[in-house]
Amino acid sequence: MPQQVSVGNVLYPVDDVDSAVKFYESVLTLPTKFQDGSRFAALDGGKVTVAIAGPEEDVTGGRVAASFKVSDVASAVNAAVAAGATIVRDPEDGPHETRAVVLDPWGNAVVLYAPLKA
Repeated sequence: MPQQVSVGNVLYPVDDVDSAVKFYESVLTLPTKFQDGSRFAALDGGKVTVAIAGPEEDVTGGRVAASFKVSDVASAVNAAVAAGATIVRDPEDGPHETRAVVLDPWGNAVVLYAPLKA
């Protein structure tokens, strides 16, 4: 059965989450949905969340990336690799989700994530 996939967020790695939140709130008037200290913040970008990742949560090595919500991260990684992607980070449990990072065949970072399983 094919996975249900949606763009969950666009990830922006930053050195200072508080400053980045202030910037996007003031310049683009994006309201903050939640903030996890200096680790991570989610801003309401309409249909897509703008995710601000501090150094502790930067899974892409400083690259801006779309994050795709999938039902099974390991299966999505396997499908991506079979189609020519390269693994940057194997599936791992983070504080908020299971996630992995691949580079598509053109070198673009792609984050694949799913809610943590209970």
